Amino acid sequence: MDPAEHPSGFAVPEEFHLLCMLFNIGVITPEKSLTTKEISERIRMEVAAIESFLPKLIQEGYIMVSKTDFTDKYYVTPDGIRKVLSSYS
Repeated sequence: MDPAEHPSGFAVPEEFHLLCMLFNIGVITPEKSLTTKEISERIRMEVAAIESFLPKLIQEGYIMVSKTDFTDKYYVTPDGIRKVLSSYS
């Protein structure tokens, strides 16, 4: 099955796939936030692709930016967690 395809058979937008991957690796609190490079290494997705999907996820309130030592780190918000979990029901 295509990684961007939901078990129901419907196509899933790539940004939602990223959101699910972040949830699955536990990036769900500011303390567990990761840089785009760290995310890329863990989920094996190109940094450029991650950076292209983040603005929409941030705009929708599913991802939050945590600024630490002049570095942007990202994590899934409670709304993002609900969005991911709602796809399983």
